[in-house]
Amino acid sequence: MFGDRRSHPRVTVNRVARIYAEQAGVNCECTITDISEGGARLFVPEVNLPEQFVLLISGDKVTREECRVAWRLGGEMGVQFVTRSVEQARAPVVNELRALAQRRFRKSGAA
Repeated sequence: MFGDRRSHPRVTVNRVARIYAEQAGVNCECTITDISEGGARLFVPEVNLPEQFVLLISGDKVTREECRVAWRLGGEMGVQFVTRSVEQARAPVVNELRALAQRRFRKSGAA
């Protein structure tokens, strides 16, 4: 009836992570119950979490993801990873600046 509207498939992980929101004075553990390229479902403690925060995910290396709350239901919440969307939005600008710098470099070297 409702169907899955997610853009990326989720994988069950049940991994402990850390929520950090300096402005709100929040630094606490949570559990990632499932995760995808675009976001995650978190089981969170009974604290007042802001709408945007940093999620530190430990593994072979610590991954830092800026998150925006998509939904809340009791002790669970869905978050969207902002970090990747910001990187994707920034990519065309960086590529354009890189191309411009290369053209200028070629012109100055040819002169």
